[in-house]
Amino acid sequence: QVQLVESGGGLVQAGGSLRLSCAASGRTGSRYAMGWFRQTPEKERDFVAAISWSGGRTDYADSVKDRFTISRDNAKNTVYLQMNSLKPEDTAVYYCAAKFTYGDSSWRGHYDYWGQGTQVTVSS
Repeated sequence: QVQLVESGGGLVQAGGSLRLSCAASGRTGSRYAMGWFRQTPEKERDFVAAISWSGGRTDYADSVKDRFTISRDNAKNTVYLQMNSLKPEDTAVYYCAAKFTYGDSSWRGHYDYWGQGTQVTVSS
């Protein structure tokens, strides 16, 4: 079992920045990729970014590329999502997730554990 706890969400004006954190506990001795997804009441849970265990590979949704940066600190069992140049359409609940198996990192069905989510609201 892995427990994931997100933090860092909040209210920010358009053009501003936020940094989300996701702390993992439990089965952290194994290698696992991490991802961030987001969801609004009107949409499914969409892929935002993912990072491999080593951090050597990252993937981003086109909508956040060049604005968001995913990183991880394995010594702290923590993954981060730095969000810059935020837009109102970035408003959503953001979830982090852990993936222990092979598979497309952009597909939510490949993830094994999820956090409870943190709200990000971007005002215009």
